[in-house]
Amino acid sequence: MDLSTILSISGKPGLYKLISQTKTGALVESLLDSRRMPAFAHERISSLEDISIFTEEDDIPLKKVLQLIYRKENGGDCIDNKADEKDIRAYMEEVLPNYDKERVYLSDMRKLFSWYRILNANKLIDLEEDKEE
Repeated sequence: MDLSTILSISGKPGLYKLISQTKTGALVESLLDSRRMPAFAHERISSLEDISIFTEEDDIPLKKVLQLIYRKENGGDCIDNKADEKDIRAYMEEVLPNYDKERVYLSDMRKLFSWYRILNANKLIDLEEDKEE
């Protein structure tokens, strides 16, 4: 699973696939509705490859957490990101029991589950490890 071309853009819903880079930013395609649009350098653009989840020991890359959810659900959808706070926290506890409860906020968990559902709907999650080059 390669998350380096999957982007989150601050202030915009959903996830985006990087199509090409431009002088002033990037051309991206929404994974929700497949519409293409420019993303400018002044917007906070984050690659999912660079995101990790705080745990009590070390940080775990987002990719590993997505794979844990995928295994738990046997490739199906996870909990709805709009579910009750208690249910979301309980689900997160099942997926990643040692997550840092003080530094991982409810909004982070909601975003994680929203992203999982988008990636899973687009069949972008797999359990294969990336090959070392």
